[in-house]
Amino acid sequence: METEPDVGAGLGFEEFARAAQTRLYRTAYLLCGDPETARDLTQTTLAKLYQYWRRAGAADHPYAYAKTVLTRTFLSERRRRLRDLLLLTRTGGTAPAPVADHADLRVTLLGALAELPPRARAMVVLRYWEDQSVASVASLLRCSEATVKSQCSRSLARLRVRLADAGLSHTES
Repeated sequence: METEPDVGAGLGFEEFARAAQTRLYRTAYLLCGDPETARDLTQTTLAKLYQYWRRAGAADHPYAYAKTVLTRTFLSERRRRLRDLLLLTRTGGTAPAPVADHADLRVTLLGALAELPPRARAMVVLRYWEDQSVASVASLLRCSEATVKSQCSRSLARLRVRLADAGLSHTES
């Protein structure tokens, strides 16, 4: 993982947004698996930060604050979409077709991430892509450390199975 200094300490909103936008987008893309949705999520996050910049800008780690806003916004939007989908199926509508399997590792991994429930996906992305500690992920998602450990363990097992099914597994000695 790349180690960058915390973005945003002492910056105005515009400077912070320019400096943090790419990192926020990368995280959003891993959460969403779709470039358009990731752009929307990044913009929504920046809009929320702008609205509360006085508080966010005064935080010890504004980028961590922004990542918290991004993750919670993602989970909130997923819950809203799930409610809409449930309403659609109750009223006789049809659900969108599932994502097809792909041979390429990156696409397969993104597809496998997309199959995880939103909260579990957020835990995996924060824990292993953002290299957050179990304690910080638990705090961010307002759950216990045991929940983070068990969800990450189950999610990684599902990802390994999916990669093995696609012939992309890595065998360890």
